[in-house]
Amino acid sequence: MTIPYRTRQVCKRIFSVLLALALVAVFILLCWLLWLDRFLVYTHDGVYLDFSQSSKLMSGLLSENTPTHPTVPIHFGDGDEVQSGELQKLNGFFITEADLAASSTSRTPKADSAAKIDALIEKVKSLPAGTPVMLEVKNSKGRFFYSSTVSSQRSSLIDDQKVDELINALNGQNCYLIATLPAFRDYYFGLNNVPLGLHHTSGRYLWQDEGGCYWLNPKQQGALTYLVQIINELKSKGFCEVVFSDFRIPDTNNILFDGDRGEAILSAAGTIVTACATDSFCVSFADFAYPLPEGRTRLYATGVNAGDCATLAQQTGLSDPAVSLVFLTASHDTRFDDYGVLRPIE
Repeated sequence: MTIPYRTRQVCKRIFSVLLALALVAVFILLCWLLWLDRFLVYTHDGVYLDFSQSSKLMSGLLSENTPTHPTVPIHFGDGDEVQSGELQKLNGFFITEADLAASSTSRTPKADSAAKIDALIEKVKSLPAGTPVMLEVKNSKGRFFYSSTVSSQRSSLIDDQKVDELINALNGQNCYLIATLPAFRDYYFGLNNVPLGLHHTSGRYLWQDEGGCYWLNPKQQGALTYLVQIINELKSKGFCEVVFSDFRIPDTNNILFDGDRGEAILSAAGTIVTACATDSFCVSFADFAYPLPEGRTRLYATGVNAGDCATLAQQTGLSDPAVSLVFLTASHDTRFDDYGVLRPIE
């Protein structure tokens, strides 16, 4: 049976329209899923949607009509003064988020993460007592890798209960336990505490970096309180030192910031060290572009060539760089060993 020409043309038009509508529907669905991801909250019990932050926009967060007081109580440490106890040279290992996490394509991420962490625990059991080990405990999205009470945000690719077991194993081996985490780059805390963030020059939104993360304002006491709360929790879990990365203000002209940026960072660093560093706990900074504050603290450096170690040590002005300067590197070049050095755990 031959279909009339006019009928075929009508069918083609209908098919073209339906195809266009289908493509539009797929596009809208993808956009909706991307938007919906901003409301996903990951916990140990699963994933749920939280639409309480209904003022979120793709370009940032509205900063108008938001409370101006910090949402966490302002309390620094336990009153201990900074002590100048003798620091020891470090020579050990580091464990990163990638070492803990399952592949993003895994169909069983928790089980895969648990298997990786079990293997790490077995390695830890063979370490000599007192070995320094640095553990990444939080990422720039604000997701904690262990069972934190400071935040409910968790990574869907990491079994936080297993990380707790890893921390216990490190303590059981009497390792010198170091935590590392981003300081002022924190998507979820910025999302939930808009007044504490760095705002776009328009004055209406929080500024976002190229990775879609929000940054906290180091001049806001609530932001510093948040960091102190994390430190106090890590102390209670047996950590001996914390190392802050991203302890800085982004190098951009698109944020509102009053005053000198360098002075603000130095003041914030001094406040944190004064609040938390003791004769048994060290507060340190990674790739810090300023002089270290007075107190029990170290400088950690990444991405440095072995041939540049001595030059960097001179530039830092540290009185005892062999102890106060630590390199994070995968290289086994012995020139790093003149200073503190942490290498991947293998």
